[in-house]
Amino acid sequence: MVATVPSTAAAARPATPNRAVRMLGRYQLLRLLGKSAQTMLWLALDTNGDTEVMVALPRVQPPDPDALGAWLARVGRTSRLKHPKIASVLHVGEHERWPYAVYERGAFVTWGERLTSKGLPGLELTQWCVQILQGLAFAHEAGSAHRDLQPYSLLVDDNGNARLLGLEIVDAHSFSQAFTHLATDADGHQAAMDERRMQRLAAEIDVLAFGLVMHQVLAGNAPLDEADVAAVVGRLPPFGHEMVRLPWTVPHPIAEPLRAIVNRATDRQERQRYRSARTFERALDGWLQASRDQDAGPITLLLGRMRSVGLLPASPGGADRAARVALLETGHTHELSSVVLQDFALSFELIRMVNFAQSQAGNSGSGAVLAIHRAIAMVGLDGVRQAALSLRAWPGPLNDEAANALTALMLRVKRAGNMARALQPAGYDQEVVYLITALQNLGWLVVQYHFPDEAAQIRRLMAPVAAQKEGEPDEQGMSAEAASFAVLGIDIDALGSAVMHHWGLDDGVQHMVRRAPPSGPIHTPTSDVDMLRLVASCANDVLDAVALPSRQAVPAVQRVAQRYGRALDISLKDIQDALQPPSTKPDRTAE
Repeated sequence: MVATVPSTAAAARPATPNRAVRMLGRYQLLRLLGKSAQTMLWLALDTNGDTEVMVALPRVQPPDPDALGAWLARVGRTSRLKHPKIASVLHVGEHERWPYAVYERGAFVTWGERLTSKGLPGLELTQWCVQILQGLAFAHEAGSAHRDLQPYSLLVDDNGNARLLGLEIVDAHSFSQAFTHLATDADGHQAAMDERRMQRLAAEIDVLAFGLVMHQVLAGNAPLDEADVAAVVGRLPPFGHEMVRLPWTVPHPIAEPLRAIVNRATDRQERQRYRSARTFERALDGWLQASRDQDAGPITLLLGRMRSVGLLPASPGGADRAARVALLETGHTHELSSVVLQDFALSFELIRMVNFAQSQAGNSGSGAVLAIHRAIAMVGLDGVRQAALSLRAWPGPLNDEAANALTALMLRVKRAGNMARALQPAGYDQEVVYLITALQNLGWLVVQYHFPDEAAQIRRLMAPVAAQKEGEPDEQGMSAEAASFAVLGIDIDALGSAVMHHWGLDDGVQHMVRRAPPSGPIHTPTSDVDMLRLVASCANDVLDAVALPSRQAVPAVQRVAQRYGRALDISLKDIQDALQPPSTKPDRTAE
């Protein structure tokens, strides 16, 4: 073989008696499986064993013997990475200064061979993608990268087993020339720093490129009408100014969580994208589990953790205080309930105990128990002591940063509960109003405790971005639903609902603890269930509004007042009064 790039036009067809056989060492090149500006993949025949293989090689020869040796050494090292989702390298070699890596063909085909304009159903594709991302995350964590992830770099067989092929075929220098235009620094220390930075950039671009491949497979056509994924990457920020989002007209319906995940992967804001293959994989796997079983999916993410570390940890000193009060003689139920309400873990545990017992006994028709004093009366003082002593001590497995975040969230939920008490009409049990407001935040509390890193990601995605130029509006962050889809693959509220379903709470309670949608009209409540839901939703919406940057908070609170005012018969002043500390604000229940 001569030292030029093989002719793809001539060699894309099998050899015939009238056409010269193209050889790369002992490998007969049969058909081109895919090419980009940087790499190409051939279907070949290993003449030693008469078996089909795949041969990956760069589009441009290494410029000198040192570069060739570095390529062979790098790909040789990478070939020793062993992971079930990374295609095994059979041989690394060179022929006439063309380096190459050989992979087993077996029953695998490339995604490019499977891809048609009809696309693929989201569930089938996601099953493949989770496997690929597991392999890619392993490679990144081992210090390797792909640098030219294309549909032909991904394999799948008839059983849905997926593999990643072609790690390190593109060298770091070629990659830097393509994406960073950075000159090589002769300073050894600075060069080492650049190498680490380049490795991070390569991993991030691998993740972005994989998101673009998912986009292509779901949409049935290449994003920006560009077949070379690396070329599309070069047209997106920070290298270009294009934007890629899944179209609404697609060959197969795309579930909203999956759409949010893929759009996050290719988001034009770099800060919104997945920072690692591992976080991308977790989001897809979360959606995959939930979509396989709408009831069991979300709760399966939590059950194992709940068994080992509990639903929530006891508040510092809270469970101890409750256990001490429970040692008092009977007649102190209301005093005890006020202490219990200060500890969400203990409050939720008592609610779980009594409602689960009712559902197991077939008494769920008698109505859910949502007042702590009723729960205490049902389980007795011994039951309260046992519940308090069963809780995981604060802060459970959390580190200081995560514990501080959970503390802040609990304080916010308590403030929302107290605000709902101040806004509630006369005649409603304040404990029930407080607990409904808290239960509307159960999903957030659970995620903050069990998945603190994911909770931080969700908050970051929801945060607005300040305008780059004065006079321009701030760019809004994602909605809570879209952000939780993009990080967990499921809605945070679905996690809270799954926990309550596990407790045995009925559909009426599930309706009350589902916050009113952020958009759409608020209708006058026609039942106690609707009233409780709206009072709690209003309080939680106000707390969300005041958490915004100062210049956005005031108009946001005004919008909440306008939205709920007629339905709840409240004014902006009522909301402002309810935001005051409990000792200074008026109580509407006394009106």
